[in-house]
Amino acid sequence: MMRPASDVTVYLCVAPVDMRKQAASLALLVEQSLGHNVFDTALYVFTNRKRDRVRIVYWERNGLCLWSKRVEKQQFIWPRSIAGETVTMNGRELNALLDGFDVWSRGHRALDIRRVG
Repeated sequence: MMRPASDVTVYLCVAPVDMRKQAASLALLVEQSLGHNVFDTALYVFTNRKRDRVRIVYWERNGLCLWSKRVEKQQFIWPRSIAGETVTMNGRELNALLDGFDVWSRGHRALDIRRVG
């Protein structure tokens, strides 16, 4: 399975989109609605209203690439926000999101332990 590197920039579109859209339509959405340049070195991630599908569009040297994933019995945990807004994340967080983790909740708090016993 292909997964992004941990240091890649990822822009997550918060609003749901029609999953019938293909690479060219999503690239147009990136530029017109999100205000980003699809030719930049970044991944642009979209989901549908049910949150059971994800599409990722990106430019790779000589053409647009489209990556899709559909989960059968679960949903992707997506941020809640106003329509048209994007959330910036990195590849590590995207991989966790694709694996079903809630990357929006606060993780374990750091412990300040001085000694054992």
